[in-house]
Amino acid sequence: MRFFRLNYFQKIILGFAALILFGAFLLMLPISSNERVYTPFLNALFTSTSASCVTGLIVYDTAVHWSFFGQVVILILIQIGGLGVAVAVSSVILLSGKRIGYSQRNTLANSISINSQGGIMKMLIFLLKWTGMIEFFFAILLATQFIPEFGWRRGLWYSIFHSVSAFCNAGFDLMGIKSPYSSLTDYAENPIVNLSIMALILLGGLGFMTWQDIAKNKGNLHRYRLQSKIILSTTIFLVLLPALFYFFVEFGEMPMESRILASFFTAVTPRTAGFNTVDFSKFSDSGIFLQTLLMLVGAAPGSTGGGMKITTMTVLFLTSVAIFRNNSRTEAFGRTIPGEVIRNATTIAFMYICLCVLSGMFISLHENLPLLTTSFETASAIATVGLTLGITPKLSPVSRVVLISLMYIGRVGGLCLIYAVFPNANPNKGRLVEENVIVG
Repeated sequence: MRFFRLNYFQKIILGFAALILFGAFLLMLPISSNERVYTPFLNALFTSTSASCVTGLIVYDTAVHWSFFGQVVILILIQIGGLGVAVAVSSVILLSGKRIGYSQRNTLANSISINSQGGIMKMLIFLLKWTGMIEFFFAILLATQFIPEFGWRRGLWYSIFHSVSAFCNAGFDLMGIKSPYSSLTDYAENPIVNLSIMALILLGGLGFMTWQDIAKNKGNLHRYRLQSKIILSTTIFLVLLPALFYFFVEFGEMPMESRILASFFTAVTPRTAGFNTVDFSKFSDSGIFLQTLLMLVGAAPGSTGGGMKITTMTVLFLTSVAIFRNNSRTEAFGRTIPGEVIRNATTIAFMYICLCVLSGMFISLHENLPLLTTSFETASAIATVGLTLGITPKLSPVSRVVLISLMYIGRVGGLCLIYAVFPNANPNKGRLVEENVIVG
């Protein structure tokens, strides 16, 4: 029976696989499409994977192909995928009045990147309460713009859909009724839509533990966890500097107000959101490459976003700074970062970059497309972003399978996948004799 005893990481990756397959089955049904026809399995699987892994890459325009039922299925997959399957299952158990067991608590803790079970139930309630409040508040704000344009019924549905999609960093939109695959380009000059979507993206991407720090300690920054300090400071850096680049390099022809909005929105959306208010295919190669790098960095651990994570990039950057300064320790905010964390960060970064580059090379050769274009798409997939240069709907089935695999790996997480595939690794195994190797 030991064969059937799954560890926490295996439960997480199998939970997401089950969610994806169930979603694909529902999306295949005629009731899910506007034309009331069966959707091919691979296309339904691609859409279900993209929604469950909160990516946003699509092979059909969401508003055009999918019926209201199909859109509801997609939204439910986004909500469950954003919070995590373990959170969804634990929430159902909690609402039913049953007790959540030790094993379920451990799975939940690993799902939302918490190191211990201490206060896990309070954290779950806190997470659910604030998720509901944030999504509801911004749905009301968006409704002030969408209801006058689309009417009460459609406007309210669009407000809810885009609020959940943005908070979960999914990038699915329903604006294809205006122009297919247009995302939010028609709202590039609308400050309420821009600011609401940006706020939702950032709030969802900060991570649940960072929320807890903000709620508990408010402006008392020195009492924040080191992780929260790193996430907040790096997020500010990764929004302001790219926004300045886009302001001066990409949007020089725009009116000033639109230029500012577009610059900040373009800097925020790589947190793994997938919405866009401008056409990325018109960017310079430098702009596309910067966007690719920002997508790979992604959001914070334990958040609704993906990517190799802000903390991973920051740890590697601080380690490089320590080496430049001939310091044997990696330090941040008066604390020393453990060597194991640095090893994990190096492994994750290497894994994401290799998968992105190799997959981009494969699709480039298979589809006869420029490598920069395909690398943008593969970075978007593995970082669960959803931004696109418009090639995804045109890709062959083989290339779509590659993107499906990348989206799945990106959502469950690099370390989670490693620990699930190699559950019996023994870190205390006898050490071999050390020998020096010259590097650099």
